[in-house]
Formats: sequence, structure tokens, C-alpha cells
Amino acid sequence: MAEVLVYVDHVDGAVRKPTLELLTLARRLGDPVAVALGAGAADTAAKLAEHGAVKVLTADAPEFADYLVVPKVDALQAAYESVSPVAVLVPSSAEGKEIAARLAVRIGSGLITDAIDLTADDKGPVATQSVFAAAYTTNSRVTKGTPVITVKPNAAPVEPAAAAGTVETLSVTFGEAATGTKVVGRTPRESTGRPELTEAAIVVSGGRGVNGAENFAIIEALADSLGAAVGASRAAVDAGWYPHSNQVGQTGKSVSPQLYIASGISGAIQHRAGMQTSKTIVAINKDAEAPIFDLVDYGVVGDLFQVVPQLTEAIKARKG
Repeated sequence: MAEVLVYVDHVDGAVRKPTLELLTLARRLGDPVAVALGAGAADTAAKLAEHGAVKVLTADAPEFADYLVVPKVDALQAAYESVSPVAVLVPSSAEGKEIAARLAVRIGSGLITDAIDLTADDKGPVATQSVFAAAYTTNSRVTKGTPVITVKPNAAPVEPAAAAGTVETLSVTFGEAATGTKVVGRTPRESTGRPELTEAAIVVSGGRGVNGAENFAIIEALADSLGAAVGASRAAVDAGWYPHSNQVGQTGKSVSPQLYIASGISGAIQHRAGMQTSKTIVAINKDAEAPIFDLVDYGVVGDLFQVVPQLTEAIKARKG
């Protein structure tokens, strides 16, 4: 059966959820061959095998940690030349998209970014995308070379499927450009205890209607009751009420959770572009004419300062 190369996003051997989703999608196209790089790469094998990887190519070298993305592109190119896959799948993070773009240029192939689904027909992989600020859904295929496709988190379920997971060491030769940009320092991200925004199954966001940084506490309380990530609209971020790293929208992060709750958000196209592919959307807004209600599955017309705390208490009571 044809092989599909899957780039592994992991932290010291702990495989992140988007990679497991990629393995689910890769099995629709062929046999997944995972590529794990850097410290802890070999430790990913068991988890990857549980989710369908027939082979795990690993490489560890100081270059992966000490320099930016080029060493990883060198390694992925080496894996591509070794495997000759029918497709290369990469998580749609900022780093993932840069790696994919550089690889596509090197191997002379077409690139599709931010896919939200993958299927296959007799001509090869077909990627579904949400485009033009989520106003259209398109189906696309690469017409030149081996498709290189980045896939958004939450595009597929995580489905275990035991496979061999044979571990092989990948031989990598780094080019001159690999050491062109050195990492001189790192600052650990401050943990909130909540899921990563782009990977979360549930996202609760607040907007202009929250009316102040101090009032985001009620948004956080609802999120914590659901085990959700916290998002914010551009208006809330621009006002300084919440960090830019939590902004959902065209100039922020794109999310596609199972459940998205928008509180006090009018639904401008800038925000909709970042959350419109969510599976179920709930809006709470006191303005019955707010554009967000054109998009939602469920809408509550009411004051978020009354509705959100009651919802939080109801969820806590049901859990209790």
C-alpha cells in the first residue's frame, strides 16, 4: 500500500493531539509513516504505533533545538526521499506551515494549507478548505508533484488503530542554510492549566460586551467549568482586556472546536473567519440583531452578566 509521510509535533517525546488526528487522516490515503525529530523522538514510537503508524523515522541532533526550522526541513526532505510517499501531512501550526512551504519548494510540489478534511479518489488526495474568511468551502487537489498538506487541529477525530510502528533511524545531512538562524534564548509559556486554544475541543470567547478586563473572570469561570480554552475577539484584545495570544479571528488564531461559545461578540467577519468551522456554535448577546446569530446553532438573547454565571452554575451542578 502507498505510504503517507506524517510530521510529528511532540514535546520531549509527548505527542501532541494534532499529530494523532493526522494519523487518522493519513490512513484514508495509505500507510502512515511518522517522522519524529529532536529530543525524545524515539519515545514517540509507542504512541504513534497505537494510532496507525506502520513506521517511525527518528532523528536527534543539536541542530533541531539550536536553530530555526531549516534543520527540520532538511530532515523531512530526507524522509521524503527515503519513502517516496503519496502525500506529506503536517500540522497547521505557524512552524508547521513554514516547514511545509519550504519542503514543497524544495521538492517542486504543490502546497495546500489549513485543510479541514481529507479524502482520496483515484487521482489522489482531495483537501477541503474554508476560504475567503470562511465564506466558502472548497475542495482542492495538488496537480504537480507530491501533495504537501497542512491540516488544522480538530479536523479529524483521534482514532486508535494498532500498527507495527517499526522504529528506524533517519540519516540527515544538514545544508549550509540549516545553521543560518540560531536560537539564543527561550522563555517558557506561562501555564494557565487550560487547553491550548487551537487544539481545544471547547472554546469560550468574550468580546466587546464583556466590558472590561476584570469581567473576563466570568468567561474564565465558564471555560473552567467545561474544561475549555479561553478566547477573545479583536475588540477585546485591542482594548487591552485579554492577551493577543488568545485572539480568535482573521488576525488572530483560527479554531475549530467541537463547541464554541461566543459571549458578548457581535460577529464581525474578522472574528467569524477564525471560528466559523467550529462544529457547534452558541452565542450569548443582548442584541437580537447581532450578526453572530446568523451563524450559530444555538443563540441566547440576554445579558451575558446574567446568562453566563447561571450557565456556569448549572454546569457545575450537573457535574456535581
